[in-house]
Amino acid sequence: MPQLTIQGVGTFDVDEGERLVNAIAQSGVDIGHRCGGQAKCTTCRVVFKDGEPDVITKAEHEKLSDMGRHGDFRLACQIVVDRPMTVEPLMRASEQGWDDPGPEPDVEVEPEAEWFPASHFEDD
Repeated sequence: MPQLTIQGVGTFDVDEGERLVNAIAQSGVDIGHRCGGQAKCTTCRVVFKDGEPDVITKAEHEKLSDMGRHGDFRLACQIVVDRPMTVEPLMRASEQGWDDPGPEPDVEVEPEAEWFPASHFEDD
């Protein structure tokens, strides 16, 4: 069972294979997910301090590249917890003035994940 450390919050045991956005929310952090975890809104952005996955979904890569933000942060809705991770969530509903963080993301990564090694896109 991997441990998820959320900076400024604490460390939590997380089921392997859990979507990162859901694991963060279940840990009591009101991380944004305004699009319901579809890689469309980027409100679930996190910065990895340790344990960043070496894979990325096509949807995450395309969204971050379209914004010119590839390498600045990752989208928690497109990441599966498969190792110990330390993250800093960048957008919380309470800090943004939102009534809620957004529609509850599904258990599985959406849209259907096409996984690539993160190094596959390093030259973008």
